[in-house]
Amino acid sequence: MPQFDYDLFVIGAGSGGVRAARIAASHGARVAIAEEYRVGGTCVIRGCVPKKLFVLASRFADEFDEAAGFGWSVPAPSFSWRGLVEAKDREIARLENAYVANLEKSSVAIFPTRAEFVGAHTLRLDGGRLVSAAKILIATGGQPVRPHVPGAELALTSNEIFDLPALPETMIIVGGGYIAVEFACLLQRLGVGVTLIYRGEAILRGFDDDVRRVLTEAMGTAGVEVVTRTDLARIEATPNGRKVTLTDGRVREAGAVLVATGRRPNTGGLGLDTVGVEINAAGAVVVDDQSRTMAPLIWAVGDVTNRINLTPVAIREGHAFADTVFGNKPWIADHRHVPSAVFSTPEIGTVGLSEEEARAECGAGVSIYQTSFRAMKATLSGRTDRVFMKLVVDKATDKVIGVHIVGEGAAEMAQLLAISVRMGATKADFDATMPLHPTAAEELVTLRTPVR
Repeated sequence: MPQFDYDLFVIGAGSGGVRAARIAASHGARVAIAEEYRVGGTCVIRGCVPKKLFVLASRFADEFDEAAGFGWSVPAPSFSWRGLVEAKDREIARLENAYVANLEKSSVAIFPTRAEFVGAHTLRLDGGRLVSAAKILIATGGQPVRPHVPGAELALTSNEIFDLPALPETMIIVGGGYIAVEFACLLQRLGVGVTLIYRGEAILRGFDDDVRRVLTEAMGTAGVEVVTRTDLARIEATPNGRKVTLTDGRVREAGAVLVATGRRPNTGGLGLDTVGVEINAAGAVVVDDQSRTMAPLIWAVGDVTNRINLTPVAIREGHAFADTVFGNKPWIADHRHVPSAVFSTPEIGTVGLSEEEARAECGAGVSIYQTSFRAMKATLSGRTDRVFMKLVVDKATDKVIGVHIVGEGAAEMAQLLAISVRMGATKADFDATMPLHPTAAEELVTLRTPVR
């Protein structure tokens, strides 16, 4: 029986890798984890956590504006970008220390280094040190990609945006996914003049079409210029910032450019070809439903597999792997009914199928219930904010197969609604549930007549 330094070696200390390491260790495995940057991964260090903190900071602009309608006299507020960045850094450092402490409490050895395969059970760390493990988990996440256009190196990505020394007066954001949309909304509220450029017909491809329309209108009302059906052709430096040429020939100038045109799995330079780990056309590690790669005794979880690139999904995949392989408690992470949110302002919360997806699956056998109403806060503040809600129902079973919300608290509502959708709640179940008044969420159980 071969002897190894560890029972499990995890490459990457993001959310999925850390969960897998800790759970495997709790089952008695000797575990080590390697991280070349900072423990916590994209979510903690330069993703979900700092992004949400920035979103919350930006929303105070609306709160100050609305307060007068409720009788408050608020002096003209001032904003410190440096103060926000410093506060964000303190919170990230706290979370990183907590991740490290939890690994140490679980007796997981931490190597602050890159790791790459040199054999089926052997990894080389920085400095040339070799370590061996009976089983290896790849959890290296993903990274933003820059478009292949002249001057792309002059643009910021989501890696750098959190640590700018100062905010520019204007910014062009290239992309139409959730990262582009979230930064467009938050930067505009922090005082930046934002133009969003997207090559498609409408932002947030893959989301329900009504949700896309409602958010686009709200962004325009807030002051974000959304330009679609054109793309980035070239970026040039100017004395005052950046000049952008679009594929339709138009030229725009701004203090900075942020490209948020996609992410790719971190699979380069890991030596995966030496051990038979298959990579697909998107650069992701190919795995089965148990997160096993094509190579024996090597698994992969999280964004590096490009399945559903969300932190809770990576955590669930890592936990399932560790329980199955080391705990004799086999189970599989369920990728159905995964709720998602876009922390734009207004925010989006959704679970299940969009109307378009449902009609592709069920044809005419779909009923749509939806409403749009003025938020209660807006009645006194004088703002025009509206809340949008939509239920997608399978007519054959009466099951609610999709819920889509745009408005304050949408993400919180979607998390709870995900339980109902996963359990197979019917429209009749929604109708029979007593409304909680006065709330926005009560509208979800008072929708009586389908709109189509």
